[in-house]
Amino acid sequence: MSGRRARQAAGTGLRGGAGTSDGAGASDGAGASDGAGAATAGANLLTDNPALYEAQFPDPQHLAAGFVDDLLRRHAPPGRRLLDVGCGTGRDAGWLAQLGWAVTGIDTSTAMLAHARRRHPRVRFVAADMRGFDLADRFDAVTCLDSALLYCHTNADLTAFLARCHAHLAPGGLLLAELRNGAFFLGSTELLDGTSVRTVPWRGVAYTSRTRLWIDHAAQLLRRERAWSWPGAPEPLVQTSAWRLLFPQELRHLLDTAGFDVLAMFDAPGPRTEPPWRPGAALSTTLRGDRLHLLARRRPSRLEETP
Repeated sequence: MSGRRARQAAGTGLRGGAGTSDGAGASDGAGASDGAGAATAGANLLTDNPALYEAQFPDPQHLAAGFVDDLLRRHAPPGRRLLDVGCGTGRDAGWLAQLGWAVTGIDTSTAMLAHARRRHPRVRFVAADMRGFDLADRFDAVTCLDSALLYCHTNADLTAFLARCHAHLAPGGLLLAELRNGAFFLGSTELLDGTSVRTVPWRGVAYTSRTRLWIDHAAQLLRRERAWSWPGAPEPLVQTSAWRLLFPQELRHLLDTAGFDVLAMFDAPGPRTEPPWRPGAALSTTLRGDRLHLLARRRPSRLEETP
């Protein structure tokens, strides 16, 4: 597998339950294991075993959090209060707290949230659905990374999520999202050709995943089937998930309708591109790559504009 394909394959995970009650990766965490021993085979192998998730998708240089910090600073948010939607293991939220942000993270996975609270005590973590969260608080930035936005499969889901972001952002606050680029699949089958195989060693056990992707054109979804196997497993554990495929102009319309002005939309660089994000990097706006990064500013409502 080429370096680019390897990075793309590593980026197909989600940090947690995506903050949605019906998204793939959502889990009640029952029986989740964070101690020694083999992984718990529950509703979702990775979200039920947060340490295995971090082994499967490592970020030792904290590229995702560095990307967020640099891009937000470039566009001068009104303050340093940040909400991370679909926070998963809390790895990004914890590093952002170390960089000086006052961070709140939301997710629906009990196992992920328990893991995050143990490891990142400076962050407030809340169990909440991304389409209906109500935290009775305002933030200067909202982040939604690792394609968590794409677990909003319907237009109603997307509208509800953006409305919640608008309601929780202070005037002039920023929304930053990092996700798969639907436009990448217009003419490219690179990620759809064959099955990708990956093995990750964790606590003395080799976990192998075999993943295939295909497009559900009618639903505008990218679907995934991932089969896990490991020594001692009686049979492969097959799990499915799906992401909404969103296109750049579609996103611009959704954001405008929800009360946001798009400040930047680019495909590279980012935390899951090759080469990866670096501070001060120039932004590519061809939007041909498989990742899409967007930054938008909350417009004031009519009531807020009234003198």
